[in-house]
This record gives sequence, C-alpha cells and structure tokens, in this order.
Amino acid sequence: MEILLSAALVILAVFLVSTRSRSSSREAAIERKLDLVMRHLGIEDPAADSPDVLGPLMQGQKIQAIKVYREQTGASLAEAKAAVEQIARNKGL
Repeated sequence: MEILLSAALVILAVFLVSTRSRSSSREAAIERKLDLVMRHLGIEDPAADSPDVLGPLMQGQKIQAIKVYREQTGASLAEAKAAVEQIARNKGL
C-alpha cells in the first residue's frame, strides 16, 4: 500500500512539474513576442521612467526600486529584477 501511495505521489509530482514548465515556457514566449511588438512600436515600459523607480535606483537602492517596480507593474520578482537592471543599464547607473 505504501509503495502504491509513493508511486502515485511521484507520478503526481512529475505531472505538476511538467505542466509548470510548459506554462512557464509558453509565458516566456508570449512575453518575448510582446517585448518585440512594444519595441517595434516604440513603446517603452512606463515604469522605466517612473521617478518612484528611478529615485531609489539612483541612490543605489536596487531592492527598493525592484519593490516599487513590482507594485506598479504586477511583475514577478525575477521579471522586476531583470527590468530594473535593464533600466539601470539604459540610464548608465
């Protein structure tokens, strides 16, 4: 009985991991396409020019800038970190 339960849990875990990886790769593909469209249309991320993000970033408070970016955009932690780092590079910070 314990072996069957363990096997069922392993199968469930494998299923959940494979479902998540497909979803995250699909989300990443959609994000890349959206970024391309925005770049083509000359649309910039509104949070990139936000003084609430730039202020802390210019003071060397990257974590605070990431927090504000997340609050303004609803981005995940990884997305916000990447975006704030890109903003810093674009602004020469």
